[in-house]
Amino acid sequence: MKFDSNFSEILQASRKSWISRKVDECVLSLALPIKTIDPLKHFPVIADQQQFSFLWDLAPDVCIAASGKCQSFELIGQRRFELSQRFVHETFARLIDVVPEAPMQSKPKILFAFTFFEQNSEINRDLDFAPAVQAILPSWQLSAQAGNTWLRLNAVVSQESNVREFAEKIWLMREKLSNFLCSDVSFSEESSLSIKSSQDWESKYRLSLAQGIDLVNSGQLEKLVLAVRQSIVLNKPLNPLAILASLRNHQKYSCRFLWQRSKEESFFGASPERLLSLRQNNMITDALAGTTISGPQDSALLSSEKNLREHQVVISSIYDQLSGLGLSPQSSLQPLLARHGKLVHLHTPISSHLSSQSPLQILNALHPTPAVAGLPRENALKWLRTIEQFDRGLYASPIGWMDTMDNAEFRVGIRCGYARSRNLDLIAGAGIVKGSTVDDELQEVRLKFAVLKDQIFSDSKFSGQTF
Repeated sequence: MKFDSNFSEILQASRKSWISRKVDECVLSLALPIKTIDPLKHFPVIADQQQFSFLWDLAPDVCIAASGKCQSFELIGQRRFELSQRFVHETFARLIDVVPEAPMQSKPKILFAFTFFEQNSEINRDLDFAPAVQAILPSWQLSAQAGNTWLRLNAVVSQESNVREFAEKIWLMREKLSNFLCSDVSFSEESSLSIKSSQDWESKYRLSLAQGIDLVNSGQLEKLVLAVRQSIVLNKPLNPLAILASLRNHQKYSCRFLWQRSKEESFFGASPERLLSLRQNNMITDALAGTTISGPQDSALLSSEKNLREHQVVISSIYDQLSGLGLSPQSSLQPLLARHGKLVHLHTPISSHLSSQSPLQILNALHPTPAVAGLPRENALKWLRTIEQFDRGLYASPIGWMDTMDNAEFRVGIRCGYARSRNLDLIAGAGIVKGSTVDDELQEVRLKFAVLKDQIFSDSKFSGQTF
């Protein structure tokens, strides 16, 4: 089918694809080119009347918006990566792509959000936290890259009479998006946000840090990353799209993301940490540990004994995990400096070529890295359950996607917020190694919260307020 086909040709191609199916009920998937538009600004069009929605906005020019659930899988408990990979295989096996020659960025994608732990802790059993994994083939997918934009519809089609309805649906949506081009999407409503109340976090975190430092200094742990949550009550519900639009300017080199389970519940942020990038059996992951505020002293991070040691712990662990899967990881000998807004991190990309390993098998080996948990991993996880006074939920967890070609992109869900109606949770953490002090780690988390405040809410009345 030609990319500029008229409706009759699209209907004919869709009907031909459906007739060729090998099962009674299939997932029909059709992508159509559309005039260059911005998926973030056009997000409200495809998300209208849909509970689930997703956004992936990565510099310099990659943006994916999705909404609705065509196929989904949720699980609480063990083997979540293995069973998620099975869901991917079974779903794509049933999927018929009407336009298989469409460009790579438009391929059908299954979206994922994992929680940090396989099960919620006893602390927050009363709260409505996400399942251990959510895997979703969306109904709508709007993908833009290098100035080219594609709209895709995935739908279960069980009889030939539904094929016309399927073709009409995507045709009308494309018209709706095209007509929306003249509209000026404004996110200025966030300027009226204000804080009604804010939870004190420092006193409890001081105690947690002291306990964590004792564990490291006594040799029970090599490293421990302790996080803390600050709960805020707003004067009105927050619009995460307004925040993400602002983050494009303030966090250009991070990946802006949104996972919206419903209209009332959103997990969003701008992650600087790539957990897995996979293209044609070549993978890259990031070792990202060691933090300072951006300024003339940036280069001092490269000679900081404490930060370099913390960074090397992460590199060594990633090497061990990848080698255990039969991979041959490679990286530069010296770390780089990665600037993300007002923060600077030590950064070492680690690459490898894959043979038979699946994307989610690699993800299972990598998560959680020492940059967000600690070492030894299992001991660190047990102590996190004991010391942290909240459930991490989606914080510091894999979020991303896989497509039909086994390409994948996953980020670590940090630099983030979790919004439910007028309630907003901000979460940040600090890595403890030998040489860490309570005051230094507390100051690092203060800085991260301040960055979240200033950069996520820079255009609102949050600016200048103290958390």
